[in-house]
Amino acid sequence: MTNQVTQAVAVNFVGHPFGWLLLAVFVIGYYFIATEENYHIDKAKPALFVGTFMFVLIGLYYAVEGLNFTPFEQAIDHLILEIAEIFFFLFVAMTYIEALIERGVFNALKAKLITKGYSYRELFWITGTLAFFISPVADNLTTALILSTVLLTIETKNKAFLVPSAINVVVAANAGGAWSPFGDITTLMVWTAEKGTFTDFLYLFPASFLGWVVTAYLLSRYVPDLDPLKEGDPSAAEKIEILKGGKMIVAFGALTIALAVIGKQVMHLPPMWGMLFGLSLLQLYMYFLKKNHKQDVSIFLAMSKIENNTLLFFFGILAAVGALHFIGFLDYAAKLYEIFNPTMVNIGVGFLSAIVDNVPVMSAVLKANPSIDHAQWMLVTMTAGIGGSLISFGSAAGVGVMGKMAGIYTFSSHIRLAWTVFVGYVVSLSVWYFQFIVLGFY
Repeated sequence: MTNQVTQAVAVNFVGHPFGWLLLAVFVIGYYFIATEENYHIDKAKPALFVGTFMFVLIGLYYAVEGLNFTPFEQAIDHLILEIAEIFFFLFVAMTYIEALIERGVFNALKAKLITKGYSYRELFWITGTLAFFISPVADNLTTALILSTVLLTIETKNKAFLVPSAINVVVAANAGGAWSPFGDITTLMVWTAEKGTFTDFLYLFPASFLGWVVTAYLLSRYVPDLDPLKEGDPSAAEKIEILKGGKMIVAFGALTIALAVIGKQVMHLPPMWGMLFGLSLLQLYMYFLKKNHKQDVSIFLAMSKIENNTLLFFFGILAAVGALHFIGFLDYAAKLYEIFNPTMVNIGVGFLSAIVDNVPVMSAVLKANPSIDHAQWMLVTMTAGIGGSLISFGSAAGVGVMGKMAGIYTFSSHIRLAWTVFVGYVVSLSVWYFQFIVLGFY
C-alpha cells in the first residue's frame, strides 16, 4: 500500500483526472487573484479559499479511495511549520511598523522632507534612497506604502513627478529587499529554507544597488528639476514630533532583528522565534510607558491595524503551491534546471515573477528544490525579488502603490517607463555574473 501511495503522489496524480482537477482549481483561483481589480475582490479571499480547498479535496480523495494517510499527514505537518515561520515573522514585523506609525515616527520623517525645500528631482532621489535602505529592515511592501504616502504629501497632481517617483520607490523597495532576508517575502522564504546564511544575502548588495541606481538615473531624467509648490503654512509641519517612546521602539526593532539573526545563526532557532521574543520585549516596554510615563500605547491596537489580508494571502498561496507539490506537478519545474542552463532558467524566473507575482514563483522553486549550487540560489533570490518590478502588479510593493496612488501610478503609466526597469534588471544580472561567476566573490 505504501508503494502505491508513493506512486500516486509522485506520478499518478500528475496524469490522473483528479490531478488535473486540482490544477484547474489552482489556475481558476489564481485568475481571480491576478484580476482582483476587475472583480473588486481582495486577493487574499481567493488565495485562502484555493489553498485550503485543494487540501480538502486531497483529503476527501484519500478517504474515498482508502489510501494510507501517512504521507498526507506528514505533508500537512511540514507545510504548517513552513507557513507558520513566515506568518509569525511578518506578523511581528508589521506590528512594529504599526507601533512606529502610532508614535509618529513616519509623520516626523514626512514633515522634515516637506519643509527642507528640496526640488522635485532631489525628492525623487531621497525617497528612492530611503526605500532602498528601509526595505531591508521593514519589508518592501510596508516601505513602498510609507514612501508613496510621502510622495502624495509632497504633490497630489503633478504626474511628471509622481509617476517616475512611484516607479522609483517600487524598484528601490524591491531591490533593497533582495539583499536582506527581512526585505522581501521571497528572500525570507529562501533564508528559512536554509539555502543561504544571513550574510550570504549581503553579497547581493552590489547587483541590487547598481541595478536600482541605473534605473533611478534613467527615471530621474523624466522628473522636472523644479521646486514643488506648497500650500498653506509649511512651518506647521515642523511642529510634528516623535511621541514619547518612538525612538526606543526603533531601537527595540533593531534589537529584534538582531535577535532573529543571532537565534538563527548561533542557536538554530527559526527566525520567527527571535522576532516573537523581540515582540515580548516590546510588550514589556509598552507596559513601562504606561506605568511610568502615562503613555497608554496598546500593542494589541497596533496588531489590529496590520495588513491581515496580506498575511492570509501568503497563507493561501503557500498552501496552494504546497498542494501542487504534494500531487507531483512541481517535479517538472525541477526538470527545467536539468534540461536548460540554470542561469537562463533563473533569469526567466525574474520575468515570470513580474507576470505571476514573485511569492508563488519562489515557493514553486523551493518546493521543486532543484540541484543547483549556492551562486544559482542567490541568483534566483535576486531575480525573483527585482523581477517583480518589471510590471506594476508583479510585486506586493507595486500592487500596494497602485492602490495608494490610484489613477496616477497605473499599469499603463508603469509600462511606458518599464524599459528603464529592464535596463536596471540587465545591469543587476551583469553584476551578479561578474561577481559570482568571474570573480567567485560570494
